[in-house]
Amino acid sequence: MSVETVIFLGTGRRKTSTARVRLTAGTGKLVANGRSFESYFAHENFIRQARQPLLTVELADKLDVTANVSGGGSGGQAGAVAHGIARALQKMNAELRGPLKKAGHMKRDPRAKERKKPGQPGARKRFQFSKR
Repeated sequence: MSVETVIFLGTGRRKTSTARVRLTAGTGKLVANGRSFESYFAHENFIRQARQPLLTVELADKLDVTANVSGGGSGGQAGAVAHGIARALQKMNAELRGPLKKAGHMKRDPRAKERKKPGQPGARKRFQFSKR
């Protein structure tokens, strides 16, 4: 007879990154795309940002996190993982929504790169005006 493990899923997004996160009961192992968070994320700030929802609800050493991340850069991916973890934690226990929301983990960060406009060198920058 096999022992069933309960898995909680959450999808997080940030900029152009998407993270599919799976939470299972465990010892605090953190894996992103088959690699540990320490080897996957280039900077310790990104690791801290991705782990923050677990630290907020004090479950960092009781849950294992497995994330499949795609798109964007390191910063966007770390934010997407954090958003996915927060959503999965809410599915696991609805009472955690309050602390997570108060800490700002439940809101999808809407900031993204503004598109370049035609006739301009960038999104906001203009070519230099010449009167004569």
